[in-house]
Amino acid sequence: MKNEKPSASAQELEHMASEERQKYLEEKLREVIPYAYKNATAVKERFDKAGVRPEDVRTINDLEKVPVLRKDDVIELQKKNPPFGGLLAVPIDRLERIYQSPGPIYEPEKGKSFAPGSGLGAAFGKGQIVMNAWSYHLVPAGLKMDQILRDMGCTVVAAGTGNTELQVQIMHDLKVTGFCGTPSFLKVIIDKAEDMGYDFKKDFNLKWAMVAAEMAGEELREMFQQKYGIFCLGGNGYGTAELGGIAVECDQKAGMHINADLIVEIVDPATGKQLGPNEIGEIVVTPFDEVYPLIRFGTGDSSCLNFDPCACGRTTPRLPKIMGRVGDAVRVRGMFVHPKQTDEVIQGFPEISRYQLVVTRPQHRDEMVLQIELANEAVDREKLRSRLDPKFRDVCKVRFDRVEFVTKGSIPEDAKAIVDKRTY
Repeated sequence: MKNEKPSASAQELEHMASEERQKYLEEKLREVIPYAYKNATAVKERFDKAGVRPEDVRTINDLEKVPVLRKDDVIELQKKNPPFGGLLAVPIDRLERIYQSPGPIYEPEKGKSFAPGSGLGAAFGKGQIVMNAWSYHLVPAGLKMDQILRDMGCTVVAAGTGNTELQVQIMHDLKVTGFCGTPSFLKVIIDKAEDMGYDFKKDFNLKWAMVAAEMAGEELREMFQQKYGIFCLGGNGYGTAELGGIAVECDQKAGMHINADLIVEIVDPATGKQLGPNEIGEIVVTPFDEVYPLIRFGTGDSSCLNFDPCACGRTTPRLPKIMGRVGDAVRVRGMFVHPKQTDEVIQGFPEISRYQLVVTRPQHRDEMVLQIELANEAVDREKLRSRLDPKFRDVCKVRFDRVEFVTKGSIPEDAKAIVDKRTY
C-alpha cells in the first residue's frame, strides 16, 4: 500500500480543520480498502459475504456497509486458518515481532505504536528513569511502551508486572522518576513500600506517572497527585493489543484525543450503524496498516465522541472516558478476559460441574473470584485450587484472587460465565 503523497505529521493532523482532516482520512481509506481486499483473504471473504465491493467504500459514512469485526471473530478466524486467520497482508518473514494476546490471538508487530508525545508533555525525555510496569510476557503492552519511552530519550527499567517487593527496591535504589502501568498496580507498589517502612513521598523520587487501562482510575490518579505529589500527566490513555494507541489525554484533562491517523466510529453494537456526537455506543476503529489491516475492528468498549473545541488547541475528537463493555469480555487489571478463555480452562477440570467468574473492585483494585460448583463433594479442594491457578493464569494472562466453592444450584444454569459487578 503506497501513499500518493506524503502523510501529514501527527502534529499537523491534530491541529487540522475537521473538514480537512476528514478529507485526508478518506483519501487513505480509499487506499487501504482495496489493498486489504487484495492482500488479506479474510477481508475479501468478509466483504464478499456482505456483498460489498472495495469501490463501494469511499467515505467514512460508507464504512457502515462493512460488518464490524470483533475479537471473537478474530479468534474463530485464527482457529480455522492459523496463525493469523487470513488477516495478515504481508509474508510472515516481514514481521518484527509476534505476540500472543488473551483469546488466544496472535498479534503481528506492525511498526511503531502511536506515540502520544504531545499529550505527555516535557516530563518525558532524556535523563528520566522510567519504570515500565506493563507486561513484557507474550502480550504487546510492555514492548510497545518500552519503544515509545526510548524514542523519547528515557532510560527504561523493564519491570513488567508482579514481584512487588522487588519493584519497590528497584524504584528506590534507581531513584526512578516515572512510572507506566495500571493505577491499581502503582497503588500496590506504594502500599508495599509503606508496609516495608518507607515514607513514599520522602524516600522515593517518583515525579510522574502515566497510568491507564482501568476504567475507575480517576480517584487513584487524584490520590497520587494530592497525597504523594505524583503528577499523572497524560495519565488517561486508551488502546488495545490489536490496534496500539487509540486515544490519549492532553494536559487539559478533558477527555482523550483520538489518534488523528485512525478512523474511529461510535456505532450501535447491535446494528453497526454510526451514532452521532455524544451518543454512547461501541468504539470501532479502522487503522491504515499494510501489515494487519483490521477494517472496522470493534473493540467491545463503549464511549462517545465529543467534537467540542479543546483548550489545548487540538481539533481531534475526544473520548470522554471508557464507559463500559458491550460484549461478554471484561477488562481486568488492564487485560481482557473472555468467556471462551474461562470455558477452555474449566473444560479441563471434570470435577467442576458449573462455574462463574465474579469481578468486583474493592479498595481500588480489580478482584476476580472464581465460584465453583463441584460434581462430587469428595474432591480434594485444595489440590483442585492449586491446579486451577496456573492453568487460569496461562490461558487468561491474569490471576484470579481466590476460589469459592458454592453449593449446588447456587449458579443458575443460564448464568453468564463472567459477571462484572464493578461500578464506576
